[in-house]
Amino acid sequence: MGKPTGFMEYEREIPADREPLERLKDWNEFHLHMSEEKLRIQGARCMDCGIPFCHTGVLLSGMASGCPINNLIPEWNDLVYRGLWHQALDRLHRTNNFPEFTGRVCPAPCEGSCTLGISDPPVTIKNIEVSIVERGWQEGWIVAQPPKVRTGKKVAVIGSGPAGLTAAAQLNKAGHSVTVFERADLPGGLLMYGIPNMKLDKREVVLRRIKLMEQEGISFVCNTAVGSSAYPVDKLRSEFDALVLATGATQPRDLPIEGRELKGIHFAMEFLTANTKAVLQAGADYISAKDKDVIIIGGGDTGTDCVATSLRHGCRSVTQLEIMPQSPEQRADDNPWPEWPKTLKVDYGQEEAAEQYGADPRSYLTTATKFEGDAAGTVTAVHTVQVKWEKNDKGQFVPTPVAGTEQVRPAGLVLLAMGFLGPEQQLLESMGVERDPRSNIKADYGSYATSVPGVFAAGDCRRGQSLVVWAFNEGRGVARECDRYLMGETELP
Repeated sequence: MGKPTGFMEYEREIPADREPLERLKDWNEFHLHMSEEKLRIQGARCMDCGIPFCHTGVLLSGMASGCPINNLIPEWNDLVYRGLWHQALDRLHRTNNFPEFTGRVCPAPCEGSCTLGISDPPVTIKNIEVSIVERGWQEGWIVAQPPKVRTGKKVAVIGSGPAGLTAAAQLNKAGHSVTVFERADLPGGLLMYGIPNMKLDKREVVLRRIKLMEQEGISFVCNTAVGSSAYPVDKLRSEFDALVLATGATQPRDLPIEGRELKGIHFAMEFLTANTKAVLQAGADYISAKDKDVIIIGGGDTGTDCVATSLRHGCRSVTQLEIMPQSPEQRADDNPWPEWPKTLKVDYGQEEAAEQYGADPRSYLTTATKFEGDAAGTVTAVHTVQVKWEKNDKGQFVPTPVAGTEQVRPAGLVLLAMGFLGPEQQLLESMGVERDPRSNIKADYGSYATSVPGVFAAGDCRRGQSLVVWAFNEGRGVARECDRYLMGETELP
Protein backbone atom coordinates (compact mmCIF):
# COMPACT_ATOMS: atom_id res chain seq x y z
CA MET A 1 0.00 0.00 0.00
CA GLY A 2 1.05 3.59 -0.45
CA LYS A 3 1.24 4.19 3.31
CA PRO A 4 2.24 0.94 5.06
CA THR A 5 2.18 2.63 8.48
CA GLY A 6 -0.99 4.64 7.92
CA PHE A 7 -3.12 2.45 10.17
CA MET A 8 -0.75 3.26 13.05
CA GLU A 9 -0.58 7.00 12.35
CA TYR A 10 -4.17 7.99 11.63
CA GLU A 11 -7.43 7.67 13.53
CA ARG A 12 -10.74 6.69 11.93
CA GLU A 13 -12.77 9.73 10.96
CA ILE A 14 -16.13 9.87 9.23
CA PRO A 15 -17.89 12.94 7.84
CA ALA A 16 -20.17 14.84 10.16
CA ASP A 17 -23.90 14.65 9.58
CA ARG A 18 -26.15 17.66 9.51
CA GLU A 19 -27.36 18.60 12.99
CA PRO A 20 -30.38 16.43 13.94
CA LEU A 21 -32.81 19.24 14.75
CA GLU A 22 -31.79 21.15 11.64
CA ARG A 23 -32.25 18.22 9.25
CA LEU A 24 -35.70 17.48 10.67
CA LYS A 25 -36.90 20.58 8.85
CA ASP A 26 -36.51 19.07 5.36
CA TRP A 27 -36.19 15.87 3.33
CA ASN A 28 -32.67 16.48 2.08
CA GLU A 29 -29.86 13.96 2.58
CA PHE A 30 -28.39 14.25 6.06
CA HIS A 31 -24.81 13.19 5.28
CA LEU A 32 -22.11 15.79 4.71
CA HIS A 33 -18.86 15.23 2.81
CA MET A 34 -15.18 15.23 3.72
CA SER A 35 -12.32 17.11 2.10
CA GLU A 36 -10.06 15.30 -0.34
CA GLU A 37 -7.16 15.57 2.10
CA LYS A 38 -9.10 13.81 4.86
CA LEU A 39 -10.36 11.13 2.48
CA ARG A 40 -6.83 10.37 1.35
CA ILE A 41 -5.78 10.00 4.98
CA GLN A 42 -8.62 7.55 5.57
CA GLY A 43 -7.55 5.58 2.50
CA ALA A 44 -4.06 5.42 3.99
CA ARG A 45 -5.42 3.48 6.99
CA CYS A 46 -5.95 0.40 4.78
CA MET A 47 -3.17 -1.72 6.22
CA ASP A 48 -1.94 -4.06 3.45
CA CYS A 49 -3.15 -6.95 5.60
CA GLY A 50 -2.08 -9.64 3.13
CA ILE A 51 -5.32 -11.63 3.23
CA PRO A 52 -8.08 -9.01 3.18
CA PHE A 53 -11.43 -10.24 4.46
CA CYS A 54 -13.24 -7.02 3.52
CA HIS A 55 -14.15 -8.30 0.04
CA THR A 56 -14.77 -11.98 0.77
CA GLY A 57 -18.56 -11.84 0.63
CA VAL A 58 -19.38 -15.05 2.50
CA LEU A 59 -22.05 -15.99 5.02
CA LEU A 60 -20.87 -16.63 8.56
CA SER A 61 -23.48 -17.55 11.16
CA GLY A 62 -26.13 -16.57 8.63
CA MET A 63 -24.79 -13.04 8.20
CA ALA A 64 -22.74 -11.38 5.45
CA SER A 65 -19.04 -11.18 6.18
CA GLY A 66 -17.20 -8.97 3.76
CA CYS A 67 -18.59 -7.44 0.58
CA PRO A 68 -21.08 -9.70 -1.25
CA ILE A 69 -20.11 -8.19 -4.61
CA ASN A 70 -16.39 -8.62 -3.87
CA ASN A 71 -15.48 -4.96 -4.26
CA LEU A 72 -11.73 -4.47 -4.81
CA ILE A 73 -11.53 -2.48 -1.61
CA PRO A 74 -7.78 -2.48 -0.85
CA GLU A 75 -7.07 -1.43 -4.43
CA TRP A 76 -9.28 1.62 -4.47
CA ASN A 77 -8.31 2.59 -0.93
CA ASP A 78 -4.72 2.75 -2.11
CA LEU A 79 -5.64 4.69 -5.25
CA VAL A 80 -7.56 7.26 -3.20
CA TYR A 81 -4.57 7.67 -0.90
CA ARG A 82 -2.42 8.35 -3.98
CA GLY A 83 -4.96 10.82 -5.38
CA LEU A 84 -5.71 8.61 -8.40
CA TRP A 85 -9.47 9.09 -8.30
CA HIS A 86 -10.29 8.14 -11.88
CA GLN A 87 -8.45 4.84 -11.54
CA ALA A 88 -10.22 4.26 -8.23
CA LEU A 89 -13.58 4.75 -9.97
CA ASP A 90 -12.61 2.23 -12.65
CA ARG A 91 -11.79 -0.35 -9.98
CA LEU A 92 -15.04 0.38 -8.15
CA HIS A 93 -17.17 -0.05 -11.28
CA ARG A 94 -15.54 -3.40 -12.09
CA THR A 95 -17.65 -5.06 -9.39
CA ASN A 96 -20.37 -2.54 -8.52
CA ASN A 97 -22.81 -1.08 -11.05
CA PHE A 98 -24.26 1.43 -8.59
CA PRO A 99 -21.79 2.42 -5.84
CA GLU A 100 -23.72 5.63 -5.18
CA PHE A 101 -26.49 3.40 -3.77
CA THR A 102 -24.40 1.03 -1.64
CA GLY A 103 -22.24 3.93 -0.48
CA ARG A 104 -25.35 5.43 1.08
CA VAL A 105 -27.59 2.57 2.24
CA CYS A 106 -25.43 -0.54 2.65
CA PRO A 107 -24.74 -1.49 6.31
CA ALA A 108 -21.12 -2.11 5.26
CA PRO A 109 -20.37 -5.74 6.12
CA CYS A 110 -16.97 -4.96 4.58
CA GLU A 111 -16.13 -2.79 7.59
CA GLY A 112 -17.30 -5.51 9.97
CA SER A 113 -14.65 -7.84 8.53
CA CYS A 114 -11.87 -5.27 8.09
CA THR A 115 -8.65 -6.74 9.54
CA LEU A 116 -7.82 -3.46 11.24
CA GLY A 117 -11.15 -3.83 13.07
CA ILE A 118 -9.75 -6.68 15.16
CA SER A 119 -7.96 -4.19 17.40
CA ASP A 120 -8.90 -0.70 16.17
CA PRO A 121 -11.80 1.06 14.45
CA PRO A 122 -12.04 -0.26 10.86
CA VAL A 123 -11.25 1.62 7.68
CA THR A 124 -14.06 3.96 6.56
CA ILE A 125 -14.72 1.86 3.45
CA LYS A 126 -18.33 2.92 2.89
CA ASN A 127 -17.55 6.63 2.99
CA ILE A 128 -14.58 6.25 0.65
CA GLU A 129 -16.77 4.28 -1.77
CA VAL A 130 -19.47 6.96 -2.05
CA SER A 131 -16.82 9.68 -2.27
CA ILE A 132 -15.18 7.95 -5.25
CA VAL A 133 -18.39 7.64 -7.24
CA GLU A 134 -19.59 11.15 -6.43
CA ARG A 135 -16.21 12.48 -7.58
CA GLY A 136 -16.82 10.56 -10.80
CA TRP A 137 -20.19 12.21 -11.35
CA GLN A 138 -18.82 15.68 -10.53
CA GLU A 139 -15.86 15.33 -12.88
CA GLY A 140 -18.00 14.00 -15.75
CA TRP A 141 -16.21 10.65 -15.81
CA ILE A 142 -19.46 8.69 -15.58
CA VAL A 143 -21.07 8.82 -19.02
CA ALA A 144 -23.38 6.60 -21.04
CA GLN A 145 -21.62 3.61 -22.58
CA PRO A 146 -24.12 1.85 -24.86
CA PRO A 147 -22.98 -1.46 -26.34
CA LYS A 148 -21.35 -1.20 -29.75
CA VAL A 149 -23.08 -4.32 -31.06
CA ARG A 150 -26.58 -5.66 -30.39
CA THR A 151 -27.24 -9.40 -30.28
CA GLY A 152 -30.82 -9.24 -31.54
CA LYS A 153 -32.02 -10.94 -28.34
CA LYS A 154 -34.69 -9.30 -26.18
CA VAL A 155 -34.87 -9.69 -22.40
CA ALA A 156 -37.61 -8.53 -20.04
CA VAL A 157 -36.70 -7.73 -16.43
CA ILE A 158 -39.72 -7.71 -14.11
CA GLY A 159 -39.04 -5.34 -11.24
CA SER A 160 -36.75 -2.32 -11.15
CA GLY A 161 -35.32 -2.68 -7.66
CA PRO A 162 -31.64 -3.32 -6.90
CA ALA A 163 -31.52 -6.82 -8.45
CA GLY A 164 -33.53 -5.83 -11.51
CA LEU A 165 -31.48 -2.72 -12.24
CA THR A 166 -28.22 -4.62 -11.89
CA ALA A 167 -29.39 -7.44 -14.15
CA ALA A 168 -30.61 -4.92 -16.73
CA ALA A 169 -27.32 -3.03 -16.71
CA GLN A 170 -25.27 -6.18 -17.21
CA LEU A 171 -27.51 -7.70 -19.88
CA ASN A 172 -27.44 -4.41 -21.77
CA LYS A 173 -23.64 -4.45 -21.67
CA ALA A 174 -23.78 -7.89 -23.28
CA GLY A 175 -25.67 -6.31 -26.19
CA HIS A 176 -29.17 -7.59 -25.49
CA SER A 177 -32.18 -5.29 -25.82
CA VAL A 178 -33.51 -4.93 -22.28
CA THR A 179 -36.92 -3.74 -21.13
CA VAL A 180 -37.54 -3.25 -17.42
CA PHE A 181 -41.16 -3.45 -16.24
CA GLU A 182 -42.19 -1.63 -13.07
CA ARG A 183 -45.70 -1.46 -11.63
CA ALA A 184 -45.03 1.83 -9.79
CA ASP A 185 -45.01 5.22 -11.51
CA LEU A 186 -41.21 5.57 -11.27
CA PRO A 187 -38.41 3.00 -11.60
CA GLY A 188 -36.14 2.05 -8.72
CA GLY A 189 -38.28 -0.28 -6.61
CA LEU A 190 -36.97 -0.33 -3.05
CA LEU A 191 -34.42 2.36 -3.94
CA MET A 192 -37.18 4.73 -5.06
CA TYR A 193 -40.02 4.11 -2.62
CA GLY A 194 -38.69 1.87 0.17
CA ILE A 195 -35.90 4.18 1.38
CA PRO A 196 -36.68 7.78 2.42
CA ASN A 197 -35.30 10.70 0.47
CA MET A 198 -33.11 11.94 3.35
CA LYS A 199 -31.13 8.70 3.15
CA LEU A 200 -31.11 8.31 -0.64
CA ASP A 201 -32.07 11.31 -2.76
CA LYS A 202 -34.45 10.29 -5.55
CA ARG A 203 -33.90 13.05 -8.10
CA GLU A 204 -30.20 13.70 -7.57
CA VAL A 205 -29.08 10.10 -7.08
CA VAL A 206 -31.61 7.43 -8.16
CA LEU A 207 -33.09 9.12 -11.22
CA ARG A 208 -29.64 10.36 -12.25
CA ARG A 209 -28.56 6.74 -12.72
CA ILE A 210 -31.86 5.70 -14.34
CA LYS A 211 -31.42 8.48 -16.92
CA LEU A 212 -27.93 7.20 -17.72
CA MET A 213 -29.26 3.65 -18.16
CA GLU A 214 -31.87 4.97 -20.60
CA GLN A 215 -29.11 6.72 -22.56
CA GLU A 216 -27.35 3.35 -22.75
CA GLY A 217 -30.40 1.84 -24.42
CA ILE A 218 -32.41 0.29 -21.57
CA SER A 219 -36.19 0.84 -21.75
CA PHE A 220 -38.27 1.35 -18.61
CA VAL A 221 -42.01 0.65 -18.74
CA CYS A 222 -43.71 1.93 -15.57
CA ASN A 223 -47.29 1.76 -14.30
CA THR A 224 -47.40 -1.79 -15.68
CA ALA A 225 -48.35 -4.80 -13.56
CA VAL A 226 -47.06 -7.77 -15.53
CA GLY A 227 -49.30 -10.80 -15.12
CA SER A 228 -52.47 -8.75 -14.89
CA SER A 229 -55.08 -8.46 -17.62
CA ALA A 230 -53.37 -5.27 -18.78
CA TYR A 231 -50.17 -7.18 -19.60
CA PRO A 232 -50.70 -10.95 -19.48
CA VAL A 233 -47.85 -13.43 -19.20
CA ASP A 234 -48.55 -14.93 -22.65
CA LYS A 235 -47.88 -11.57 -24.26
CA LEU A 236 -44.65 -11.22 -22.31
CA ARG A 237 -43.41 -14.67 -23.31
CA SER A 238 -44.18 -14.04 -26.98
CA GLU A 239 -42.34 -10.72 -27.11
CA PHE A 240 -39.11 -11.64 -25.29
CA ASP A 241 -36.47 -14.33 -25.60
CA ALA A 242 -35.84 -14.56 -21.85
CA LEU A 243 -37.31 -13.21 -18.62
CA VAL A 244 -35.69 -12.20 -15.35
CA LEU A 245 -37.93 -12.05 -12.29
CA ALA A 246 -36.68 -9.51 -9.75
CA THR A 247 -39.90 -8.59 -8.00
CA GLY A 248 -38.50 -8.46 -4.48
CA ALA A 249 -40.02 -9.78 -1.28
CA THR A 250 -42.83 -7.31 -0.79
CA GLN A 251 -45.36 -9.38 1.17
CA PRO A 252 -45.24 -7.75 4.63
CA ARG A 253 -45.44 -9.69 7.89
CA ASP A 254 -48.71 -8.84 9.65
CA LEU A 255 -49.60 -8.76 13.35
CA PRO A 256 -53.00 -10.47 13.70
CA ILE A 257 -53.88 -9.45 17.26
CA GLU A 258 -57.11 -8.01 18.65
CA GLY A 259 -57.94 -4.65 17.10
CA ARG A 260 -55.87 -5.12 13.94
CA GLU A 261 -58.83 -3.94 11.83
CA LEU A 262 -58.79 -0.45 13.39
CA LYS A 263 -58.05 2.57 11.24
CA GLY A 264 -54.64 4.15 11.71
CA ILE A 265 -52.69 0.87 11.58
CA HIS A 266 -50.53 0.58 8.47
CA PHE A 267 -47.69 -1.45 7.06
CA ALA A 268 -44.44 0.48 7.12
CA MET A 269 -43.98 0.39 3.34
CA GLU A 270 -47.44 1.82 2.79
CA PHE A 271 -46.42 4.74 5.01
CA LEU A 272 -42.95 5.24 3.49
CA THR A 273 -44.02 4.87 -0.14
CA ALA A 274 -46.83 7.41 0.13
CA ASN A 275 -44.51 9.83 1.91
CA THR A 276 -41.84 9.66 -0.80
CA LYS A 277 -44.50 10.23 -3.47
CA ALA A 278 -45.59 13.34 -1.56
CA VAL A 279 -41.99 14.56 -1.41
CA LEU A 280 -41.64 14.13 -5.18
CA GLN A 281 -45.13 15.30 -6.12
CA ALA A 282 -46.47 18.29 -4.21
CA GLY A 283 -50.05 17.69 -3.16
CA ALA A 284 -49.93 13.90 -3.29
CA ASP A 285 -51.81 12.12 -0.50
CA TYR A 286 -49.80 10.53 2.31
CA ILE A 287 -50.28 9.10 5.79
CA SER A 288 -49.43 11.90 8.19
CA ALA A 289 -47.93 11.47 11.65
CA LYS A 290 -48.38 15.14 12.53
CA ASP A 291 -49.43 15.68 16.17
CA LYS A 292 -49.88 11.93 16.68
CA ASP A 293 -48.39 9.47 19.14
CA VAL A 294 -46.65 7.03 16.80
CA ILE A 295 -45.93 3.42 17.72
CA ILE A 296 -43.59 1.56 15.38
CA ILE A 297 -43.56 -2.21 15.82
CA GLY A 298 -40.29 -3.67 14.62
CA GLY A 299 -36.66 -2.65 14.46
CA GLY A 300 -34.22 -2.70 11.60
CA ASP A 301 -33.72 -0.15 8.87
CA THR A 302 -37.40 0.08 7.99
CA GLY A 303 -38.35 0.86 11.58
CA THR A 304 -35.65 3.52 11.73
CA ASP A 305 -36.93 5.08 8.51
CA CYS A 306 -40.42 5.24 10.01
CA VAL A 307 -39.03 7.00 13.09
CA ALA A 308 -37.24 9.60 10.98
CA THR A 309 -40.22 10.17 8.68
CA SER A 310 -42.64 10.57 11.61
CA LEU A 311 -40.35 13.14 13.20
CA ARG A 312 -40.28 15.19 10.00
CA HIS A 313 -44.07 15.17 9.95
CA GLY A 314 -44.10 16.67 13.44
CA CYS A 315 -45.40 13.75 15.52
CA ARG A 316 -46.25 14.27 19.19
CA SER A 317 -44.16 11.26 20.26
CA VAL A 318 -42.56 8.20 18.70
CA THR A 319 -41.89 4.79 20.24
CA GLN A 320 -40.23 1.84 18.55
CA LEU A 321 -41.02 -1.60 19.94
CA GLU A 322 -38.35 -4.28 19.50
CA ILE A 323 -39.01 -7.84 20.61
CA MET A 324 -35.29 -8.65 20.70
CA PRO A 325 -32.92 -7.62 23.53
CA GLN A 326 -30.61 -4.63 23.22
CA SER A 327 -27.33 -5.56 21.57
CA PRO A 328 -24.07 -5.22 23.53
CA GLU A 329 -21.79 -2.24 22.91
CA GLN A 330 -18.86 -4.54 22.14
CA ARG A 331 -18.69 -7.87 20.29
CA ALA A 332 -19.88 -10.80 22.38
CA ASP A 333 -17.64 -13.85 22.73
CA ASP A 334 -19.91 -15.82 20.38
CA ASN A 335 -19.72 -13.09 17.71
CA PRO A 336 -16.02 -13.03 16.75
CA TRP A 337 -14.35 -11.19 13.88
CA PRO A 338 -14.82 -11.45 10.87
CA GLU A 339 -18.54 -12.03 11.53
CA TRP A 340 -20.87 -9.08 11.20
CA PRO A 341 -20.65 -7.31 14.60
CA LYS A 342 -23.99 -7.61 16.39
CA THR A 343 -23.38 -4.52 18.49
CA LEU A 344 -25.59 -1.61 19.54
CA LYS A 345 -26.02 0.91 16.75
CA VAL A 346 -27.70 4.29 16.97
CA ASP A 347 -28.96 5.06 13.48
CA TYR A 348 -30.01 8.45 12.18
CA GLY A 349 -33.66 8.10 13.20
CA GLN A 350 -32.86 7.17 16.80
CA GLU A 351 -30.32 9.98 16.97
CA GLU A 352 -32.94 12.47 15.80
CA ALA A 353 -35.56 11.18 18.26
CA ALA A 354 -33.11 11.38 21.14
CA GLU A 355 -32.29 14.96 20.22
CA GLN A 356 -35.97 15.88 19.90
CA TYR A 357 -37.35 14.09 22.96
CA GLY A 358 -34.29 13.41 25.11
CA ALA A 359 -34.25 9.61 24.85
CA ASP A 360 -33.75 6.76 22.42
CA PRO A 361 -37.23 5.77 21.14
CA ARG A 362 -36.56 2.02 21.28
CA SER A 363 -38.22 -0.21 23.85
CA TYR A 364 -36.49 -3.61 23.86
CA LEU A 365 -37.92 -7.02 24.77
CA THR A 366 -41.39 -5.60 24.19
CA THR A 367 -44.27 -6.86 22.08
CA ALA A 368 -47.78 -5.66 21.32
CA THR A 369 -50.71 -7.76 22.56
CA LYS A 370 -53.77 -5.71 21.60
CA PHE A 371 -54.83 -2.59 19.70
CA GLU A 372 -57.46 -0.38 21.30
CA GLY A 373 -59.73 2.03 19.44
CA ASP A 374 -62.45 4.62 19.87
CA ALA A 375 -66.10 4.60 18.85
CA ALA A 376 -65.16 5.70 15.33
CA GLY A 377 -62.97 2.65 14.87
CA THR A 378 -59.64 4.49 15.00
CA VAL A 379 -56.69 3.23 16.99
CA THR A 380 -56.05 5.08 20.25
CA ALA A 381 -53.68 2.81 22.17
CA VAL A 382 -51.41 -0.21 21.99
CA HIS A 383 -51.28 -2.75 24.82
CA THR A 384 -47.77 -4.11 25.32
CA VAL A 385 -45.92 -6.55 27.55
CA GLN A 386 -42.26 -7.25 28.12
CA VAL A 387 -40.92 -10.68 27.17
CA LYS A 388 -38.03 -12.95 27.97
CA TRP A 389 -36.56 -15.49 25.56
CA GLU A 390 -36.74 -19.08 26.77
CA LYS A 391 -36.45 -22.51 25.18
CA ASN A 392 -39.66 -24.38 24.48
CA ASP A 393 -40.13 -28.15 24.56
CA LYS A 394 -38.53 -28.37 21.08
CA GLY A 395 -35.41 -26.56 22.21
CA GLN A 396 -36.32 -23.40 20.29
CA PHE A 397 -35.97 -19.93 21.84
CA VAL A 398 -39.36 -18.23 21.98
CA PRO A 399 -40.57 -14.99 23.63
CA THR A 400 -42.50 -15.50 26.87
CA PRO A 401 -44.57 -12.67 28.43
CA VAL A 402 -43.33 -11.37 31.79
CA ALA A 403 -46.23 -11.02 34.23
CA GLY A 404 -46.70 -7.58 35.69
CA THR A 405 -45.06 -5.69 32.82
CA GLU A 406 -48.26 -4.92 30.93
CA GLN A 407 -48.58 -1.36 29.68
CA VAL A 408 -51.06 0.70 27.67
CA ARG A 409 -49.38 3.20 25.35
CA PRO A 410 -51.30 6.01 23.59
CA ALA A 411 -51.24 5.72 19.80
CA GLY A 412 -52.75 7.73 16.97
CA LEU A 413 -50.71 5.94 14.30
CA VAL A 414 -49.28 2.41 14.35
CA LEU A 415 -46.71 1.27 11.77
CA LEU A 416 -45.90 -2.41 11.29
CA ALA A 417 -42.22 -2.81 10.36
CA MET A 418 -41.67 -6.50 11.08
CA GLY A 419 -40.06 -7.55 7.83
CA PHE A 420 -41.35 -9.44 4.82
CA LEU A 421 -42.56 -12.99 4.23
CA GLY A 422 -41.63 -13.31 0.56
CA PRO A 423 -42.72 -12.27 -2.93
CA GLU A 424 -46.30 -11.60 -3.91
CA GLN A 425 -47.70 -14.72 -5.53
CA GLN A 426 -50.08 -13.63 -8.31
CA LEU A 427 -47.43 -13.17 -11.01
CA LEU A 428 -45.56 -16.31 -9.97
CA GLU A 429 -48.72 -18.38 -10.15
CA SER A 430 -49.61 -17.02 -13.58
CA MET A 431 -46.12 -17.88 -14.83
CA GLY A 432 -46.21 -21.35 -13.28
CA VAL A 433 -42.81 -21.10 -11.62
CA GLU A 434 -42.09 -23.47 -8.75
CA ARG A 435 -41.79 -22.05 -5.23
CA ASP A 436 -39.84 -23.24 -2.20
CA PRO A 437 -41.41 -23.91 1.24
CA ARG A 438 -40.95 -20.22 2.16
CA SER A 439 -42.94 -19.12 -0.93
CA ASN A 440 -39.82 -17.77 -2.66
CA ILE A 441 -39.11 -18.62 -6.29
CA LYS A 442 -37.22 -21.90 -6.48
CA ALA A 443 -33.99 -21.24 -8.37
CA ASP A 444 -30.57 -22.39 -7.26
CA TYR A 445 -27.98 -19.79 -6.34
CA GLY A 446 -25.45 -19.64 -9.14
CA SER A 447 -27.78 -20.85 -11.89
CA TYR A 448 -30.83 -18.67 -11.09
CA ALA A 449 -32.93 -20.81 -13.48
CA THR A 450 -36.55 -21.34 -12.47
CA SER A 451 -38.64 -24.40 -13.29
CA VAL A 452 -39.78 -22.63 -16.49
CA PRO A 453 -37.22 -22.64 -19.33
CA GLY A 454 -35.96 -19.18 -20.20
CA VAL A 455 -37.22 -17.67 -16.95
CA PHE A 456 -34.69 -16.67 -14.29
CA ALA A 457 -35.03 -15.20 -10.79
CA ALA A 458 -32.76 -13.12 -8.59
CA GLY A 459 -32.76 -10.99 -5.48
CA ASP A 460 -35.23 -11.06 -2.61
CA CYS A 461 -37.89 -12.92 -4.61
CA ARG A 462 -35.44 -15.84 -4.76
CA ARG A 463 -33.42 -15.63 -1.53
CA GLY A 464 -35.88 -13.84 0.75
CA GLN A 465 -35.56 -10.46 2.43
CA SER A 466 -31.92 -9.41 2.36
CA LEU A 467 -29.45 -6.56 1.81
CA VAL A 468 -29.30 -4.31 -1.24
CA VAL A 469 -25.75 -5.48 -1.86
CA TRP A 470 -26.87 -9.12 -2.02
CA ALA A 471 -29.42 -8.04 -4.64
CA PHE A 472 -26.54 -6.53 -6.62
CA ASN A 473 -24.66 -9.82 -6.30
CA GLU A 474 -27.62 -11.78 -7.63
CA GLY A 475 -28.42 -9.26 -10.35
CA ARG A 476 -24.94 -9.68 -11.78
CA GLY A 477 -25.15 -13.44 -11.39
CA VAL A 478 -28.53 -13.82 -13.07
CA ALA A 479 -27.35 -11.64 -15.96
CA ARG A 480 -24.43 -14.03 -16.56
CA GLU A 481 -26.69 -17.07 -16.63
CA CYS A 482 -29.35 -15.41 -18.75
CA ASP A 483 -26.66 -14.35 -21.23
CA ARG A 484 -25.29 -17.89 -21.28
CA TYR A 485 -28.80 -19.24 -21.97
CA LEU A 486 -29.27 -16.84 -24.88
CA MET A 487 -25.81 -17.08 -26.43
CA GLY A 488 -24.42 -20.44 -25.34
CA GLU A 489 -21.57 -18.74 -23.48
CA THR A 490 -20.94 -15.53 -21.56
CA GLU A 491 -18.18 -13.04 -21.00
CA LEU A 492 -20.00 -11.09 -18.31
CA PRO A 493 -18.01 -10.78 -15.04
